[in-house]
Amino acid sequence: MVSAPKPGPAHPLPGAIGLSHIGAYDWEAADGVCGGSPHLHLVCTEAYVVTGGRGAVQTLSPDGYRDIPLEAGSLAWFTPGTVHRMVQGGDLRVTVLMENSGLPEAGDAVFTFPPEVLADPDAYAAAASLPPGTGPEAEAAARRRRDLAVEGYLGLREALVAGDDGPYREFQRAAARLVRDKVPTWRALWRAGALATAERTGARLDALADGEPAYLAGATAHEAAPARRGGFGMCGRRDAYALPGTTLPHRAE
Repeated sequence: MVSAPKPGPAHPLPGAIGLSHIGAYDWEAADGVCGGSPHLHLVCTEAYVVTGGRGAVQTLSPDGYRDIPLEAGSLAWFTPGTVHRMVQGGDLRVTVLMENSGLPEAGDAVFTFPPEVLADPDAYAAAASLPPGTGPEAEAAARRRRDLAVEGYLGLREALVAGDDGPYREFQRAAARLVRDKVPTWRALWRAGALATAERTGARLDALADGEPAYLAGATAHEAAPARRGGFGMCGRRDAYALPGTTLPHRAE
């Protein structure tokens, strides 16, 4: 019996990945560095494809502290639990590829706010939220959010460089506690998105093995343009797409 691909929401991008374009913030932080808000993802791997300019991504992980240079053509990616901070060095422009499209927009990211903010879900939500739009009020709130994340990040980095990974490990645990209640929603998004995409691939392989690739009758092409330009993302000004079957990207902004 031929297995037919399971119906599901269309994902124009291969593998149900997320896609956005980032222009790194040029706001100077407390340490004199211009860039974005340090944070980590708990489920998703993220990749930077540099399309212009120069800069760096600073990371904290069990490997320690790293400062990875970025220039046009560079590719860098980081797995869940890696704290990352995009640093502006001059017109840095990055295309971001995100595993499990929809999950980051549904909350799979935690800022490196100081411990007292992380310990209070209401305080965290207030610090992480931005007013709607892209005007001066939203910009000021995004900058305050960035500065608070840098404050916590610098403490984590100082301890890690000194050989003490305790604060970094505790930050990971605090982040996991913050998002625990969101897991059922994330699981539903994953099942409808990345998992369903993989299962459809399996069904296509079954059909090919049986010599009856009826699913090819549904072949088509897709196109999309950014649904929102210049939003205030975690790392910088963000052009994002509203792709079928995923959470609208501006909801987290």
